[in-house]
Amino acid sequence: MSDTTAATQHAEHAAHPHVNYTKIFVALCVCTALSWVADEAGGWGLIDSKRMIAVIVLAIAVAKAQYVMRYFMHLKFEGKWKYVLLLPTTILACGIPLALAPDIGLHYYRPTTPQTRVEIAPPTELSPTAAPHESAKGSAPEHGGDH
Repeated sequence: MSDTTAATQHAEHAAHPHVNYTKIFVALCVCTALSWVADEAGGWGLIDSKRMIAVIVLAIAVAKAQYVMRYFMHLKFEGKWKYVLLLPTTILACGIPLALAPDIGLHYYRPTTPQTRVEIAPPTELSPTAAPHESAKGSAPEHGGDH
């Protein structure tokens, strides 16, 4: 019976090989340092385009995400069924922007609905002739008592 248990454990160990997490941690630290250097290179004047800096930093972030997903989430060692689980999520991720586009993106900022702001200046104390009740411009002055 111990031979069967040992064979089962050996088969399970072969299916999921040992991962050196220290190397993965060092690789993540190196990627973080590279993204910092790429960001600082723009400040040093080595890279002129902010878009190029963004592309470099995002590419390094994708590499870091791949390390995390493949090794820490054990997706490297899973079978093909992970794609079956990912398909509904992908469909929903593509469907939500398409479903919200008519409400948010297509008509909100058109010229038919301008986004304007009206500011009313408070009365100033520098004008000695301004009465406190004359805050609105163009209001009729009061002439006295026949109301």
